[in-house]
Amino acid sequence: MLFGGICFITDRRLSALSIEDTVKAVLDAGVKWVQYREKELTRREIYLTAERLRRITQEYGAVFIINDHADIALSVGADGVHLGQDDLPLKEARKVMKDKIIGISTHDLEQAKEAEEGGAEYIGFGPVFSTSTKKAAGTPRGIEVLKKVTDAVSIPVVAIGGIKLDNLEEVIKAGAEAVAVASGILTSDNIYRTAREFVKIVNKYST
Repeated sequence: MLFGGICFITDRRLSALSIEDTVKAVLDAGVKWVQYREKELTRREIYLTAERLRRITQEYGAVFIINDHADIALSVGADGVHLGQDDLPLKEARKVMKDKIIGISTHDLEQAKEAEEGGAEYIGFGPVFSTSTKKAAGTPRGIEVLKKVTDAVSIPVVAIGGIKLDNLEEVIKAGAEAVAVASGILTSDNIYRTAREFVKIVNKYST
C-alpha cells in the first residue's frame, strides 16, 4: 500500500483540536502520510503552519505532502506536493520539484492517463462517494469508475471523497493503493480511535 495506505488530509474547520494536535493524533494511531490542505489562510500563515507540521511528521517518520503550493513544499522540506487540475501544470511543477513527489487530482479516466504520462508519482481519483469537504467536488464517480481507472493506469491510485469505515474495504478491493480521508476521521467522536480503525482495516490488505 502506498505510504501505509492512508493519506490523512487536514481540515482545521472540522476539528476542535489544533491542527498540530490533530496530526499528532492520527500519527499516533499509525497513519504514515499527511497532506496539508488549506484554502483560506494567507500564504504566510500556510507556510508557518507547514513548517510546524513538517517538524511533527519528521518526528514520526511520516510522509508530508502540501496541497497546491510547490514553493512552500520546497521551502519547508516537505516530501512533495499535491496539485489539482487548476494548479501549476505537472510539467512545470516537475522543473521546480525535481525528484520530489508529485500527486495529481483527477476526476476521469482521461485525466488519470494524462497524469501518468506526465510523470506523476500517484493520482488522487474522486470523488468516489458524495462528500461535504470539497464543495466543488462534483458528481460522485462510484466504485465501478474507480475500478476502471485502477485497471487503466500503472501508477498508484489514491481514492478520495466520502470514504468512511463502512465503505473502505470496497474501495481497496476496487484496486486503490491508498485512500485519502478528511471528514471520515475528523467528524468522528474520537479522532485517534477512528484513525486507528482505518489503519487496522488497511493493514489487512497490505502486501
